[in-house]
Amino acid sequence: MAFGAPRARMVNPRLGTYFSIFAALYTALFLLVLIFEQLRLDDHLLRLAVLAGPVLIYGAMGLSVSTNETLCFFAAGRRVPAAYTGLLLGASALGGTLIVAGTGMFFFTGFDALVLLIGTLTGFVIMAIALAPFYRKFGAFTVPSYLGRRFESRVLRVVTAAVAAVPMLLVLSAELQMGGSVAQRLVGGSENGLICLLALTIAISTMAGGTRSSTWSGVAQSIALFLALLAVATTVSVIVTSLPIPQLANGPMVRGLVRNEVNEGLQLVNVWPLAFQLPPDGFSSLTKPYTQPFGAIGPLAFIIGTFAIATGISTAPWLLPRVAAAPGVYEARKSLGWATVFSGLALLTISSVAVFMRDFTLDAVRTERLGPLPQWLFQAAANHFVAFDQAATHLGFEGLKFDRDSVLFSLPVAVGLPSTFVYFLLAGALAAALVTASATTVSLAAVLGEDVVQGMSWEPPSAQNRVWVVRAFIAVVAVCGAALSIAAPTDPLRLVLWALSITGASLFPAMLLSIWWKRLTVGGAIAGVISGFVAASLAILMSEMGTLSTPSPIAGILGLPVSLGLALMTSLMRPEASRHALSIVRDMRVPGGEIIYDREMQRLQLRKHART
Repeated sequence: MAFGAPRARMVNPRLGTYFSIFAALYTALFLLVLIFEQLRLDDHLLRLAVLAGPVLIYGAMGLSVSTNETLCFFAAGRRVPAAYTGLLLGASALGGTLIVAGTGMFFFTGFDALVLLIGTLTGFVIMAIALAPFYRKFGAFTVPSYLGRRFESRVLRVVTAAVAAVPMLLVLSAELQMGGSVAQRLVGGSENGLICLLALTIAISTMAGGTRSSTWSGVAQSIALFLALLAVATTVSVIVTSLPIPQLANGPMVRGLVRNEVNEGLQLVNVWPLAFQLPPDGFSSLTKPYTQPFGAIGPLAFIIGTFAIATGISTAPWLLPRVAAAPGVYEARKSLGWATVFSGLALLTISSVAVFMRDFTLDAVRTERLGPLPQWLFQAAANHFVAFDQAATHLGFEGLKFDRDSVLFSLPVAVGLPSTFVYFLLAGALAAALVTASATTVSLAAVLGEDVVQGMSWEPPSAQNRVWVVRAFIAVVAVCGAALSIAAPTDPLRLVLWALSITGASLFPAMLLSIWWKRLTVGGAIAGVISGFVAASLAILMSEMGTLSTPSPIAGILGLPVSLGLALMTSLMRPEASRHALSIVRDMRVPGGEIIYDREMQRLQLRKHART
């Protein structure tokens, strides 16, 4: 195995050219489909082209960067530029669930949905300041490998791997469910069959190159997401407000909602401080004004939810290892800056989509409205985006129901844009689901191959064995994710929030203390990880059973104080950390110098060579 210095390999100077070509191809496909739609080509063929064309490109990109080299397979050669890493982190953190269901959450809850935006951005800020630079200096391929080597404990490594696998499976199931639902809206057919097809696509496109394949195909998927999202939102903004900046142009419309929604029957809602009422998966009507704060999520729940999302994002085992692919510590910090920009841009864009849809909805239910109902309502109902009494001559807010996961795709219909805009929004949402599902699959496979199969031994296996074991686990994880999605379908938004709460409760204290408190011992880390996971899981289960008043999407974070307290108390009761562990902490805090994980692996290789 070769573990060279991270800057010995240069960043590919043609990356911008390659992805510019992809963006041009994607735009050309959009224009061709738009032209053929006007020429009355078969609609099913157009939908199939929008689905199959980009997916084939993603698969070809993943296969084209096949590698058997350990560093490339597990960390993309540590030469992914900061902007690309940030783009991938931003898209992977949101995924199809927070893009699609998040738009519906902004539409139904208005101000209260800012918990998603504030929590996600805060999580990236915490990661950039407190975790990512030090994790990059350490250089481990997975979070369990980092904790195991940091404390020189095989038991901690295996325990962390078992704990981290649970939230990653939840995220993978959520993204496959959302991807299958979006693909079904696009081409029809069986949702379960499409979930299996997506799992097969992920396995084929990532087995060849591991993290390298998922990185470069993921960048293309992220570009597809932002092209679709920004193109549609900007077009609608120009039509409605004559301004091409939807994130800012919806301000006057929000002021109109403040004046008119209450007059049309939406009354202010009072909820208890711990309320966390997510819009359900399916059809429901508007119940609160858009601008009313704390009408669906109470003020205390808003704070707890923000903290749960932030801690989960900052230590997510499917996100944090991505910074190990940056060329250096400085680039790792920059990548988190880009991640904040891209995720913030996406969340602000979907919030503007929700405002535009609120305005169209308000126009449809006005009491002084004359004439028939707007034609877009009937078209949206034909697409199963909305439900209402089509024989009625007037609708109130309670008589017009929207599917939460269709709000994003209803906007082009409401504006009267060609169906191609809807198709490409669907393709963009599918790309978002694929980028997160691929990142989670590869990360979970690496955890299983590196930290479970090899977890009880420090002896480094051969490079070929490491790569092929993880390749096999990629296929296993994809199959398990599809099976879980089909066997136990659950609201994807709820699954993602559960995963973030469990991650924050179990991994955040141990990760933070391992960097910033030298006194933390291996016993304290093990106690913190296990107690946080058990407490979070019990809190979610009790909330679902009705024995705990805290809503289940945020109940898991109640395990964080338990984890932190036990980690501190156990460490104080045990002997201090070893001299070697303290030297590792000191080395982590120095930005330059040799990568710690590579140094440790070289030392183990030399020992193995000396014995043989």
